Formats: sequence, structure tokens, C-alpha cells
Amino acid sequence: MHKLVIASNNPGKLRELQLTLASLPIEILTQAQLGIEEAEEPHGTFIENALAKARQVSRISGLPALADDSGICVDALNGAPGVQSARYAGDPKSDSRNNEKLLQAMNGMEDRRAHYYCVLVLVRHADDPQPLIAEGEWHGEIAQQMLGEEGFGYDPLFWLPQLNKMSAELSRDDKAQISHRAQALEILLQKLRLEEP
Repeated sequence: MHKLVIASNNPGKLRELQLTLASLPIEILTQAQLGIEEAEEPHGTFIENALAKARQVSRISGLPALADDSGICVDALNGAPGVQSARYAGDPKSDSRNNEKLLQAMNGMEDRRAHYYCVLVLVRHADDPQPLIAEGEWHGEIAQQMLGEEGFGYDPLFWLPQLNKMSAELSRDDKAQISHRAQALEILLQKLRLEEP
């Protein structure tokens, strides 16, 4: 595998993925560079959506593709926003409106437990019967108010008791060591190394 297309237009995800994948001897491209539109995400699970995105980009580009589907799952909301995390407050996508809606949904709730979830799916070709799949979870709580300037998505509301900080207060480098995406990427990299001749 000499080239790999990342099936995402999310600037935050692209930054995090490109940073880690830069260590591989592979040319990393984005779907935007190739003029590929975002895939539909009609499915009820992260893994189905990630697979659909990876297959579409691989089919159009003729290259291996890597897709990420991720979101925040809140225990007291039965896992919501879940797969709807990016569009929780409707279209157009808006991190600030999503955060406001989540704060309202959590109003008065004592159980604030939540976790970020990420699944990465890599297909070597569009019809790959055995895609590489890697998952990561990052556990924390939903705070009472937003804080911090770093990150994206729900990071200003994602409280990490073990660090006594919001995710949005972590540097990019620190987040890249411990986040759900970092965990999934580490597993994916291990699987890719096992495939090396």
C-alpha cells in the first residue's frame, strides 16, 4: 500500500489522523484533494457508517481508504447523541449548537457519565471482504458548562476527572496521546505493521 485516502472532510479529524499517519511510509491523501463528496451516513451504528464512507472513497479513487466514525455517547441519554453527534442540533453542522443542545438535554441530571467512541475502518479496495477495524473509547463526564479553546466537537463539555481538565483544555499533543481516536489509531497501526511483508 503506497497511498491511502482519508474519507473525511472534518478538519479536526483530518489533523489528528494525518499527525499520526505521518509516521507511515505511505502517501496520505484526503477525499477533498481528489474531489470526492462526503458519503451518506444513514446507518444506526458507527461501524456501518465508517464502512460505507471507506468503501465509497475507495470505489471512486481506486485506492485504499480509511474512514473514521465517532461521536459522544451519554449514559443518561441511552447513548445519544451517538451516531448523530455531528448533526445533533440539525443541519448545518455546528459544534456550538450541538453543545448547547446537549447541555439542555442534561439539565438537572445527576448521572453525567459519557464516553467518546471512535471506529476506524480501512479497506484495501472497495470490495475488501476483510477490512481492518480498530475501536477506541475515552471515558469522562459531561460538565455543567463549556470551558477551553482547544479541540473540536464536544471537547468544551467533556470533563476528564482523572486529569481534572476539560478535553478542550488539553494541547493537541496531549489529546493525541490519550483520546478515543488515538487509541483506535494505535490499534490500527499495530494491525498494519502485522501486514507488512
